[in-house]
Amino acid sequence: MPTCRATPPAPDPALTRQVDAVMAAARVLVAVVATSIAEVEDTVSVPQLRVLVMMATQGPLNLVAVAEGLGVHPSNATRTVERLVTAGLVDRRDVPTDRRHVALTLTADGQELVDSVFEHRRAAIERVIARMPESKRRALPSALDSFADAAGEVSEEHVGDMQWTH
Repeated sequence: MPTCRATPPAPDPALTRQVDAVMAAARVLVAVVATSIAEVEDTVSVPQLRVLVMMATQGPLNLVAVAEGLGVHPSNATRTVERLVTAGLVDRRDVPTDRRHVALTLTADGQELVDSVFEHRRAAIERVIARMPESKRRALPSALDSFADAAGEVSEEHVGDMQWTH
């Protein structure tokens, strides 16, 4: 007896258009990020920059948190952090209550490097937005906030509300 296969539903043209628009915007944002990384590539590697950004957004970290954030073995995280300490971008201090752990924080130079990367990104994004029609710019924050919320992104204004465990 022949079996009947259900015909898959036709793609929703509106959803397809929305996905295509987000994909196009993502390409622009990836280019902005890549350019901002290139600005500091003579100072830090991409994994090192990731560690600096984690510290800038999450506050002091320990080596376990760095390893988890990078998705690497703790020995690799230790080498990455050691290079950042040697470069004067990260400060490493023993935790008085637990000598097995160290607290890792950004130095002023480390914060300045992260700030310069973010300032580069902000300026590049501002230039793009400035070329958009005003009516489209007004809708942008709400749409992108909703997109970030749907993806589970924590907004900048609520980062301080989080209870970081690392």
